[in-house]
Amino acid sequence: MKRPTEPVPVDPAPPPERGTTDEPDAPRAARPPGTAQEDNATHESARDTAATPSAMLTRLAREAATGVLIRDHGVLYLHDGQVVHAESPAAPGLDVLLTASGALAPERWQEAVDRAGALGRVARYLVDSGGLTEGALQLCHLGALFDAAYFALGPTTGPTRFRPGAGHWLGHVQRVPVQAVARESRRRRALLACAGAWPGADTAPTVRRRPPADQHVPARLRAVLLLADGVRTPSAIAWTLGRPAFHTLIEIHRLAAAGLVEPAPSPYDGPAGPGTATATPPHPGRPAAHPLPAVRPLSPVLPRDGRSSRPADDDPDIVFLRRLRDALEAQL
Repeated sequence: MKRPTEPVPVDPAPPPERGTTDEPDAPRAARPPGTAQEDNATHESARDTAATPSAMLTRLAREAATGVLIRDHGVLYLHDGQVVHAESPAAPGLDVLLTASGALAPERWQEAVDRAGALGRVARYLVDSGGLTEGALQLCHLGALFDAAYFALGPTTGPTRFRPGAGHWLGHVQRVPVQAVARESRRRRALLACAGAWPGADTAPTVRRRPPADQHVPARLRAVLLLADGVRTPSAIAWTLGRPAFHTLIEIHRLAAAGLVEPAPSPYDGPAGPGTATATPPHPGRPAAHPLPAVRPLSPVLPRDGRSSRPADDDPDIVFLRRLRDALEAQL
């Protein structure tokens, strides 16, 4: 079966009635937004769709626009010209990051969606009900926003549209200047460009190689290595582990530099060998063997020795969260 090479175009949608969680518009912050029927909302003109995403964001910020910027690989929600939320099929969203890390029980997330989703106040409910502190929610939300924005603002051949007036049922957690979002996306793109892995390493499946007996693989990298099965893409690995997709890309590059992963063979190269499979994920960023439930209580995959894969103090996630904490404290 031929693998899809690009995510399908996405449109935002409001939360549905409970019991329709298999529909594309189910109210889950990290679920990739589904397609919806076009309505009478005003979209950007053909002249504007040819502009770069950064240029469009700058203009929308200057106009203090409120609505959603829609691209092939994700969406950005704006309020008064600032980014308040982002989603991408390639990046696990807020619910996955919160529940997989143990910061929030899946039941608490579902409760917030059920009670406050229709009001557009899920984030406020999580704080007011004691599920999360406001600081913890802001830290995790900012990480999820930057992660999704990196993919949403990536290169694409499809149109870029803006739907004015659209809001997200999560509600406002914080507002991020569009300049900061664009700058962080450029920084991440430059970082990966210097990583030196093979072309296509960011989107294509990888397959693990057996490490030498004397080569130490840190637990966090080992969890990624175990899922490099020749079928999962880096985004699919991130969804399975409940980790930020960009950080998973960095870890794939580190494994490649160490000679521990390599490009998965093409299905036309011959019979599949050990560790490969012919199944195709039903959607880019979703592993075929791991369908996403209504609330995805994904747990980090433990290494073979059973020890926790909790990151060390110098792990990129820890460093990034400390930077976010310092930035938030500076605004208080």
